[in-house]
Amino acid sequence: MDSAAGPAHVATKGPPRATLLTPTDDLIEPSDDLARRTRLYDAGGTRASVPAPLQPRGLVPGARVALVAPAGPLPPGRIDESVERCRALGLEAVVYPSAPASHRFLAGTDAQRLEDVQDAFDDPENDAVWALRGGYGTQRIVDRLDLARQLVDPIPFIGFSDNTALHARHAMMGVISFHGPHAAPDFPPETERGFRSVVFADGVPGALKARPQDPQPRCLVAGRAEGRLLGGNLAMMASLCGTRDMPDTTGAILFLEDVGEPAYRIDRMLLQLQRADALAAVGGLAFGRFTTPADDDGSHPVGDVLTEYAEALGIPAVADLPFGHVEHNSTLPVGGWARLDASASTLTLTKCVRTAPKITQDLDEDSLT
Repeated sequence: MDSAAGPAHVATKGPPRATLLTPTDDLIEPSDDLARRTRLYDAGGTRASVPAPLQPRGLVPGARVALVAPAGPLPPGRIDESVERCRALGLEAVVYPSAPASHRFLAGTDAQRLEDVQDAFDDPENDAVWALRGGYGTQRIVDRLDLARQLVDPIPFIGFSDNTALHARHAMMGVISFHGPHAAPDFPPETERGFRSVVFADGVPGALKARPQDPQPRCLVAGRAEGRLLGGNLAMMASLCGTRDMPDTTGAILFLEDVGEPAYRIDRMLLQLQRADALAAVGGLAFGRFTTPADDDGSHPVGDVLTEYAEALGIPAVADLPFGHVEHNSTLPVGGWARLDASASTLTLTKCVRTAPKITQDLDEDSLT
């Protein structure tokens, strides 16, 4: 582990799996009838009955954050940079054991990464789980991950890119998670302000704000839509087609971004979503930043592909919103409620965290079945 940032807490093996949490009246016990947390959503002019998502506890100063690497190996310095980022945010960082590991193209073996992520969610002392990077590998462990704790006293899961797989699992469970920057290195002031407004308990979210030096959001198809935010990295969403974690996008505002992909690959992935009926009933499209390969000559702009699909669907759509594999990567609540005003090229977020204190009593595994 790098040492320039000074010492940080290093997690040891987590508590026994039976050490979970006790539900209270304002939270939903996993065995409860789903109808208890169902309400009608009006999204894109249609109405559908969907589970009202469970909101995680918002972060507060001194909150303990588990730093894990569910996917690819970390570059030199990443752990220390991430610890420093947490300190700058007023958070206590806890680095999990396999974070510095490397196994082929992964941050340790599947068993190592799974144990870290499982222990991070199971530890009742943790107030959030924050991925250190994306890359590849999260889908290799997600089917063996037990997120029962998130149905009782959910805490924020934060990350993007390959971690879209974990956001999709949370969405299928009806729990809000946060598509946002990894703890380091890109975290300019605008990104920090947006992060705090969405993930911290005292935050007040609003419309995503692009920096003056970045491409400005632009309307592809005019109109307005309201609905749940679902999506993430386009390549990961395409790879979820046919799996049990592909979310139902009916009435949703689908947000997508990608990195280093030429236009034909973007077309292929959007076509896969279309053929899987994942676009058929979407209420709106919120496209983030799509970066192209260094050798791309610009003869086939990605923007043309996005416009083609948006116009064919005929739903409100905006491109170049400030999120993705770029320096200013805004934080989005996956499963949270949002408003897309394509005519004004804005995406406005609503508050998706709760301020209730953590629950510390134990719950045996039998009560979760």
